[in-house]
Amino acid sequence: MAESKPRIQIKELKDPVVFIGLGLGSGLAPKAPGTAGTLVAVPLYLVMQNLSLMWYAAITVSIILAGIWVCSYSAKKLGVHDHPAIVIDEIAGFLITMFAVPAGWVWLITGFVLFRFFDAVKPWPISWMDRNLKGGTGIMLDDVAAGLVSLALIHAYLYTTGAY
Repeated sequence: MAESKPRIQIKELKDPVVFIGLGLGSGLAPKAPGTAGTLVAVPLYLVMQNLSLMWYAAITVSIILAGIWVCSYSAKKLGVHDHPAIVIDEIAGFLITMFAVPAGWVWLITGFVLFRFFDAVKPWPISWMDRNLKGGTGIMLDDVAAGLVSLALIHAYLYTTGAY
């Protein structure tokens, strides 16, 4: 039997940590909250895309590390491990996907589609992480892995086609 997902109460939304965990509320989308959370990452990426690689990496790693705590806290407050509304992990995963990817709408859409595919389908080892890692680390790491796979595919394509 599937785990029951309790409704999110207004008092929980007023908690700033939970609000961040819910991707500024995007995770409350009635359908495809992970996609909605990833959409929140797009403007953040557009702001970050012209930063040096060092700054982009530092911000992304900071979001991942803070996100582990935010996911853990939010899951406890919501009473469900990896509640579908917790989407800060999708934000981090998309930022990983887009690391050192050339600017442009084609790459943005490619990264978005690849990340959503790997996050939704969860091939091995992503599926193993999703099933076996618990707490904030578990919530975050399957999306980190989906981002890394997506990143690797984009850069493999760029390398093999000489598009760098």
